[in-house]
Amino acid sequence: MAEDVEEALPRAVALSWGVAEHPQRGPKRELSIERIVDTAIELADAEGLGAVSMSRIAGELGFTTMSLYRYVTSKDDVLALMQDAVCALPIPPDDGLTNRPAGGDGAHDWRGGLRRWAMATIDVMREHPWFPDIPISGIPLMPNNLAVLDWGLREMRTLPLTDAEKMSTALLLSSYARAVGIVERDVTRARQADGPPANGEAFTRALSELVTPERFPDLGPLVATGAYADADGGEQDDFAFGLDRILDGIERYIADRGGAQPPAAPEPLPEPAPRDKAVREAAKARREAESKLREARKREREAIERARERAAR
Repeated sequence: MAEDVEEALPRAVALSWGVAEHPQRGPKRELSIERIVDTAIELADAEGLGAVSMSRIAGELGFTTMSLYRYVTSKDDVLALMQDAVCALPIPPDDGLTNRPAGGDGAHDWRGGLRRWAMATIDVMREHPWFPDIPISGIPLMPNNLAVLDWGLREMRTLPLTDAEKMSTALLLSSYARAVGIVERDVTRARQADGPPANGEAFTRALSELVTPERFPDLGPLVATGAYADADGGEQDDFAFGLDRILDGIERYIADRGGAQPPAAPEPLPEPAPRDKAVREAAKARREAESKLREARKREREAIERARERAAR
């Protein structure tokens, strides 16, 4: 059965699930898919996705490039595994939503749950700015990606939505978070690059000479007050504002169908994990532990399969 599953899946997907066949004999020193992926992530975090190549990964590990192809078939496999690895998020535990009502006292705070879920996408891109540079090639198929999706669907468990509507809601929120994350990343990169800053009093005065109320009647006043070029957005959190408006729309959609939910009080978005070496090392240790758990589950499945075969003889 495991062989049938492996043949039906792309190589990278089979590797992520631990159902792909591993090489029987490798290089003299220990080499593994986990080491290949971790090294690729470290390169991308430090130098960007463009620094990731099979030859560069091999050089960092001290092996030949051909050694890597005993574990992965192409760079695309590595990129896909990188993307799934950084999605190994600390998912909140299920707090028994199945037995909790959709409304009234003790109702599940689905808005807060979906807000935290969307924020997790932003956190991934803040920690790994290269993440959105890997194109989306289809629906999620790898375990960590699916675990994140399962978390989002859990937050909608009590909502009176069809399966298709829940999937559409997840796509809407994740797409919004991804778009905001890309803009935030690109703006951050631009600020860090050399060149004149697009803010400050001098910049605002110069811009207001060009963007006049006569030519731009609605934009002109915002330029004059500095709101247009405010680098920090003042007290306005653009991401939280947009996210809450999306959640308002979902809540209204539910209410119009007769499944009104009590409004949840807005809560501040969680602080992103700092880009710190200790955090990266802890995340790496977690990924290694989860990899060992997947291997243990695979061995358990194989042992069960062999036991069933023996019992059938």
